[in-house]
Amino acid sequence: MNMPQNEFKQQLLAGQPQTGIWLGLASAYSAEIAATAGFDWLLLDAEHVPNDLGSLLAQLQALAPYNSHPVVRPPMGDTVLIKRYLDIGVQNLLIPMVETAEQAAELVAATRYPPHGERGVGHVLARASRWGQVKDYLARADDEICLMLQVESQQALDNLEAIAAVEGVDGVFIGPADLSASMGHLGNAGHPDVEAAISDAIHKIRAADKAAGIVTVDEQAARGYLDAGCTFVGVGIDALLYANALRGLADRFKR
Repeated sequence: MNMPQNEFKQQLLAGQPQTGIWLGLASAYSAEIAATAGFDWLLLDAEHVPNDLGSLLAQLQALAPYNSHPVVRPPMGDTVLIKRYLDIGVQNLLIPMVETAEQAAELVAATRYPPHGERGVGHVLARASRWGQVKDYLARADDEICLMLQVESQQALDNLEAIAAVEGVDGVFIGPADLSASMGHLGNAGHPDVEAAISDAIHKIRAADKAAGIVTVDEQAARGYLDAGCTFVGVGIDALLYANALRGLADRFKR
C-alpha cells in the first residue's frame, strides 16, 4: 500500500477555491450526514467544542468514504497534541491563535519528522500509516501535511507578512471574531475598521503566494471573500444551521 496524495492540499496550492463548513456537534453521525452534502471540506473543531482525540478519530473514520476532506482545528498549537492528531490520520490542520513567525516555524517543525522537524516517530502504531502498511509513509508524510495558521489579533496582523513567509506554511486563515475583539469591536466583525483589516490581510497573504482563508455565515460576504481571492472559505456552521432550522420550525407552528 502506497500513500495517496493529499488532494485537498494540491487543490489549495493550485489556487482552486474550496468551500466548506465548521462541524461543531462533535458527532460522527452528524459529521457523516454533512459529508453527503458535497462540501469540498469539513472542519472538525476542537477549540470551541467538546471534541477529544477519540471523538475526532470516530469522525475521521465516518468521513473516510466520502469526497469531503477533513480539516482539524486543535484547541492550541501544542507539539504533543499535533503529533497525536497526525498519528490518527489528520493531514489538514488549522492552528488557532498564531501570533509570530517564530511560533509559525515551531508549528511547521511539529508536523515534520527529523531532521526537518521534531515529530515523534511511532508510525507502526498509527492509523495514519495503516499500522505500517503504507510503505512510503515516512518518506512522504511531511509533504502530504497541509498546515494552515490562524491570525486573529492585532499582533498577528502586525506580523502577518513574516508569518506568511515561513516555509512549510500552506495557508493563513483570518479569524474575524477574535480579530474584531482584539481591535476593540467585540461581536462586530462587520465594523469598517475590521473589514478594512481583513481586506488588507487577504492582500498580504495572496502577495506571499499562500492560500487565504476565512469563515462567515453571511452568503453574500462569503462570495465577496471568494471574489477577493480567498481559496479556503467557511460558509456555515453545522450547530447554527441545526439550531436555526429547529427554531424556525418551532416558531412557525407556535404562530
